[in-house]
Amino acid sequence: MVRVEQLMTRELACIESSQAVSIASQVMRIKNIGSLLVMQGSEVIGIVTESDIVRKVVAFHLQPEFVQVKQIMSSPIVFINESESIFEAAGMMKSSGIRHLAVGKEDQILGMLSVRDLLSPVSRDEL
Repeated sequence: MVRVEQLMTRELACIESSQAVSIASQVMRIKNIGSLLVMQGSEVIGIVTESDIVRKVVAFHLQPEFVQVKQIMSSPIVFINESESIFEAAGMMKSSGIRHLAVGKEDQILGMLSVRDLLSPVSRDEL
């Protein structure tokens, strides 16, 4: 069985909560990722995703350079243990209506798992 730890992204990408959404979208494009952890100082306070940008900024014709990340972020972050199966992760995402899970515990994030990550074993035929 494939576990979360096998597919999660260990390199965490972050952005300060006061940064503009336009900066967040540029960072996501450059790093080819779909989410950023939102920081307030040294504390993780939420997550901002491509979906947040589309649904909360673009859909309302807001100017992303004038909207702060903290205004559209999702909080609290939903966590999963790294030893859980990817089927458990998929179920959590579906029931919560989200596409990204933090891997670890509330006091320690070890990585991130996205819906894209869950497709990896399918493309390698490992299920």
